[in-house]
Amino acid sequence: MNARSALFLGLALLPLLARGQLSCGVAEPLDEGWTFLLRDQPEARQPEFDDRSWSPVNLPHDWSVQGRLSPELASCTGYLPGGVGWYRKQLTIPARPGGEKVWLYFEGVYNRSEVYFNGHFLGRRPNGYVSFYYDATPYVRFDQENTIAVRVDHSRSADSRWYTGSGIYRRVHLIRTGAVHLAPWGVFARCEITPEHIASLVIDTEIQNSTDREVPAEIRHELRSAEGEVVAAATDKVLVGAQTDRTARVTLGWREPRRWSVDHPYLYQLRTTLLLDGRVIDETTTRTGVRTLAFDPARGFMLNGTSLKLKGVCLHHDAGVLGAAVPREVWRHRLQTLKRIGGNAVRMSHNPQAPELYELCDELGLLVLDEAFDEWEFPKRKWLRGWNVGEPGFEGSYDFFEEWSARDVADMVRRDRNHPSVFAWSIGNEVDYPNDPYSHPILDGDGSRISQPMFGGYKPNQPDARRLGAIAQRLAAEVKKHDPSRPVTAALAGVVMSNETDYPGALDIVGYNYTEDRYAIDHQKYPQRVLYGSENRHTRKAWSAVADNAFIFGQFLWTGIDYLGEAGPWPSRGASSGLLDLTGAVKPRGHFREALWSDQPVLHLGTMRQPKDDRKSIDAWPVWNYAPGTPVRVLCYTNAATASLRLNGQAIGEEKPYDPETGVIAWDIPFAAGELEAIGRDATGAEICRNRLRSATAPATMELTCADSVLDRHRGVALIALQMVDQHGVPVMDAEHEVTCSVEGPARLLGLEAGDMRDVSDYTDAVHRVFHGRIVAYVQATGTEGPVRVRFTAAELPEAVITLAAR
Repeated sequence: MNARSALFLGLALLPLLARGQLSCGVAEPLDEGWTFLLRDQPEARQPEFDDRSWSPVNLPHDWSVQGRLSPELASCTGYLPGGVGWYRKQLTIPARPGGEKVWLYFEGVYNRSEVYFNGHFLGRRPNGYVSFYYDATPYVRFDQENTIAVRVDHSRSADSRWYTGSGIYRRVHLIRTGAVHLAPWGVFARCEITPEHIASLVIDTEIQNSTDREVPAEIRHELRSAEGEVVAAATDKVLVGAQTDRTARVTLGWREPRRWSVDHPYLYQLRTTLLLDGRVIDETTTRTGVRTLAFDPARGFMLNGTSLKLKGVCLHHDAGVLGAAVPREVWRHRLQTLKRIGGNAVRMSHNPQAPELYELCDELGLLVLDEAFDEWEFPKRKWLRGWNVGEPGFEGSYDFFEEWSARDVADMVRRDRNHPSVFAWSIGNEVDYPNDPYSHPILDGDGSRISQPMFGGYKPNQPDARRLGAIAQRLAAEVKKHDPSRPVTAALAGVVMSNETDYPGALDIVGYNYTEDRYAIDHQKYPQRVLYGSENRHTRKAWSAVADNAFIFGQFLWTGIDYLGEAGPWPSRGASSGLLDLTGAVKPRGHFREALWSDQPVLHLGTMRQPKDDRKSIDAWPVWNYAPGTPVRVLCYTNAATASLRLNGQAIGEEKPYDPETGVIAWDIPFAAGELEAIGRDATGAEICRNRLRSATAPATMELTCADSVLDRHRGVALIALQMVDQHGVPVMDAEHEVTCSVEGPARLLGLEAGDMRDVSDYTDAVHRVFHGRIVAYVQATGTEGPVRVRFTAAELPEAVITLAAR
């Protein structure tokens, strides 16, 4: 351990707002200085084991994304491998007078992990998505070297329908507390507002006493505004029995609170201090927001008393070449882009994600649907080798569901319940998919009432769908035990089948996946049911089902961002249904969605070779390069009342009205090189927006952009976008150059990502091919200050260089 770490651990307890903290004690990140072996090595649990031949790694670390893509692997994993791996780290923990406890906190390890401390088994956690912690106190050797060893078993690599990653792919923390301390995730603050605009922050504070005597404790709460002003404070005194936990409740009240909303995400800071005999022994800071949530079966969702349609997207947790180890800066860029094109909500599909993602949603003003499971007691079909090869298999997480599901749900809720962005808890996604695995006699119908495939009607040998109700009731009760302030939900796939069970009745609000045709039917049949689209296609019709019905409060598109896994036939890395590609850039369907969701004028152009039918694609790229005279279909994604088209300054085609069926205006014209421009007008005929495309010539240079020229030297990450452009600065969308990236100075290249799902070449080096003439480099600072020069080279083009500053 370095001197800085030793000094930090020896400090008195201080208020801390650390990402991923346990809301107790003093945290030190344990992200650096690990060793790793991709092989099972049982002896590695022992502290004396020699790991000098292992690979040095820093966390977060995902070994799967660094593996070799192979058509022999599972398509659901993106043709990437799993395996068994070991991690080890040595550290010195300085002794501190007065006695204390030492905890290890893991934000996420995929999966089936076992943790050892100085050779002693601390515990196992099979779920790869939940955060967890262990008390290592009995085995600590103060002022001596200690060894952490973690075994990760992802040998069942096709255990999910999408890419999961493998390893310690989130952050790890060492937490030090006293023998009497705030409980892990033990501070829970929730706000109520009276009609007189008086805010009441109800705070439950759990205290743990591991001593053999009863202690009189004092709890102080101080709430500060974003500007640092104290707006409310309270003190409570409690007796905490020996070897027991005690929860105390206080209420802070103040007038005219600033409310958290998607447009104005105002955050307060709650400082909670625990004292014994007037001495501070523990302290934590919790960010909180003042907002009210209401759900009505007829009027939908209301945030702070105002009706709000959720314009949501589903998100998986990977970022292409980075795998599941996604830096905060990458998520910030992605979320900001989703919000810029009109989104206001995200669904964590289908599992809890990294703590940083929730913090960003709090800051940016994005509502969050937190989700626990994609499987319950039985597995779903998955292709274990290739795609559509042989019979599907049944690897999954079902084998530990019965033992761990209550604990997993509890830990999800306890970790995330202070985030004002979280508006509901989902206990499952598509666990009711017909015959995968559950079945019911109603499936013997003609199938017209169920949109998903039924795998052949009712199958009495499959699990009985009526089991779903009891499981849902048990999980919902577990959620309510830890947070009674938010609704419980789930995403139903076989709505008609589930309506024959107690499953929907166990939920406060009910999500429908891809069954918009059931909205009106079930609203009439179940008038007290609160409905929304938990997973939806990108069509205008699917959005109209939300926009035109007050009782449907929102939709969540599948998906917001392209993701690894759920891949098609080789070669393929993943699924391309996102509004953004793997680099975080807006795709044509993202611009189409912007035109549906945005309250500002929007107009974007795309083109494609003219098809034989009347199809109006939402995936037409902004390209104006074809052979002369080629019939081209021009697609206009706009919210203008009408749009007209010009080619080289001359009107071409007729002015056309907005198409309410497809949301797309189209013209079929012959190609001629030059400038294509569309102009959007409102109902009065006034121009409100325009967009143009220009024909590109050969690539002349590589244009670099980076949002911030300053890197946080403590492993901050820069996103550097490269675009091939011609001599006039026009993007060359069909460029396919191979680009080499090199980094000089105190930084390293994390990876190059172009967003091409069909590119299955090596992603572990510094050379990659552009896609649509574009690629993004992820560059991470390595800990010291200084200039960082990032250089790009490509054949027959001048090199491009950008200089950043690591500070």
